[in-house]
Amino acid sequence: MTIAIGPRSLGLLVFYNARRMYSSVNATGLSPAESKALKERPIQSHEQKIVRALKEMYSCSPKEDTFQIYTPDAVFHDPVGIAEGPESIRAQFVGLTKQKIFPRADIPKFRLLENPPNLAKNTILIDQDVAYFRDTKASSPTKILNSLLAIKLNDSNLVTSHEEQWNHEKSSTGEDGFLGFLNEHRKRLTAKLTDAIVGKSKV
Repeated sequence: MTIAIGPRSLGLLVFYNARRMYSSVNATGLSPAESKALKERPIQSHEQKIVRALKEMYSCSPKEDTFQIYTPDAVFHDPVGIAEGPESIRAQFVGLTKQKIFPRADIPKFRLLENPPNLAKNTILIDQDVAYFRDTKASSPTKILNSLLAIKLNDSNLVTSHEEQWNHEKSSTGEDGFLGFLNEHRKRLTAKLTDAIVGKSKV
């Protein structure tokens, strides 16, 4: 019997250990060490709905209204996929729980970071640790994944771009030369496959 495993789930299971041969500057415009050292800041009122939705997504407990924080053309980009639009983004996260790959996830660390001077004010930076469990009753997680989230908002405080960089390391894009171009297209196909597997059923 063959069990289909979503690409994002598979990516988390085998976690990217290989170091990337691209620029070390991440979404903050800083190196991973520098962005991890950014000071924590308090949440602002317009960010509360977004932060709540992000925690629902990353704790494998999304609700029907979780993905209403996105614009119709919003883009989600992580090291294993590029998803466009709320339905496709939803598929990336719902796949973790629907396929029961990681039925439980805790967020032991969630820090809103101060933006460096070079970064636009409409960008929310988050340093988080997510502990993923294959067994909901296990005392220790299968994997703890640290990541930098860079969330860009429009004038209506809706998310236009959601970038996740594991261990604060830059994900490759088409701007990183030929290999980056190929990898970006691979990730778009990965996201479409996950979308097809999960479908458009309600959370």
